[in-house]
Amino acid sequence: MQAFLVSLGTVALAEIGDRTQLLALVLAARFRRPWPILAGILCASAANHAVAGLIGVWIGHRLAPRTLDIIVGLGMIAMAIWTLKPDKLEESPVPASAAGAFIATLTSFFLAEIGDRTQIATVALAAAYPSLVAVVSGTTLGMLLANAPVVALGKTFAHRLPILALRIGASAVFLALGILNMTRIAWR
Repeated sequence: MQAFLVSLGTVALAEIGDRTQLLALVLAARFRRPWPILAGILCASAANHAVAGLIGVWIGHRLAPRTLDIIVGLGMIAMAIWTLKPDKLEESPVPASAAGAFIATLTSFFLAEIGDRTQIATVALAAAYPSLVAVVSGTTLGMLLANAPVVALGKTFAHRLPILALRIGASAVFLALGILNMTRIAWR
């Protein structure tokens, strides 16, 4: 349960102000169909985070526990710093096809998540926790929780969020997780 809750909270906070949240806003404005967009976010995030989680498990099995704690701890501290940097949506990667809101969301979200901080966090969390299902479920639900209000309420809601405060909070969570992993070394 801890892996699920940490994964959920970490990704939900880290997603605030992320480029995929901006992408969700663009998709909501373009298609005005929240349910297919949310379904696309769910499916894309689940697939992307499952791959990231498998990579994390693979890494976790190949490293000694002490080395893994150091790497995960440093990775989380790096995520804390990265989270403070705001994302910008360069050009809308939404394909201009008639494939529909679901396909547009599925493909653009999957691609936008490649190398994104939430994907990297999923790798680190899957390496740190023994339950891949709990981590992937938590990170996927965290993505959905962070993006659902943006999709449902569009620009009005997005402009009212205290983005800087949420970004600092997310950074603090990553920093705390990084320090926690680093201090586990002393306990062994």
